[in-house]
Amino acid sequence: MNYLTDTEAEYLLREAKATVQTSYSPYSAFAVGAAVQAQNGLVYRAANVENASYSLTLCAERIALGYAIAAGNKGIRAIAVYADVPTVTPCGACRQFIHEFGEHIVVVFFHNGEIVQKTIGELLPYGFSSRHMYEVGD
Repeated sequence: MNYLTDTEAEYLLREAKATVQTSYSPYSAFAVGAAVQAQNGLVYRAANVENASYSLTLCAERIALGYAIAAGNKGIRAIAVYADVPTVTPCGACRQFIHEFGEHIVVVFFHNGEIVQKTIGELLPYGFSSRHMYEVGD
C-alpha cells in the first residue's frame, strides 16, 4: 500500500482542520473540513456547505475533490477529513464519490482520536465503478 508518511498524513489533516472555520453548517452545527492531495502534490481544501433542503447539502470531501478535478488534477493521491470529534470518516456518498477516481486513494481520518489511513477500496469494498461494468466475468 502507498500510505502517506506520518508527517504527510498529519500535514493533510492540518490542512483539512484549517478549513473547518469556513463551514456553513447552521442546521447541524457539524463543521467538516477536507483536504485533497493530487498526485502532483497540490492540495485543495474545502468545508461542508449545508442547505435547508438537506439533500442539497455538500460534504467537504466532494467539494475539495471537485476543486481538484476542476483544476485539471484527476490523479488523486489522498484525502483527509476532519471534524472536531474523536471519530469522523467520509459518509457513504463521499466514499462512492472518492472511489470514482480510484480504489488506491488514501483516506486519512481520526478514529477514537488516532490517525488512521485506509484506501478508499478498503473503506468501500466492491464500490460501484463503470470500470467494472465492462469487464468480462468468469
